[in-house]
Amino acid sequence: MNISDVIKRPLITEKSTLLKGAANTVLFAVDSGANKKEVKDAVEKSFKVKVVDVRTMNVAGKTKRRGRTIGLRPGWKKAIVTLKEGDKIEFFEGV
Repeated sequence: MNISDVIKRPLITEKSTLLKGAANTVLFAVDSGANKKEVKDAVEKSFKVKVVDVRTMNVAGKTKRRGRTIGLRPGWKKAIVTLKEGDKIEFFEGV
């Protein structure tokens, strides 16, 4: 799998911001077929940092309703990446 195909986008939420400051951890939405090794390699090569730990989880899609019609949003995969002490990834530098 190509490096650019593994990482889809960073997850910028209140919880991820707190984790980034407290535990040097960054969250990403990744390809659902990617494993931990591929996520680790993609983050290290893309951002030039050292990855200590990768945890992944499958997030189920939410059930949504519009009138009488019930649908389902697609599920996706989340990766929680812990970086080496001293390394960091900045998404909004200079903003």
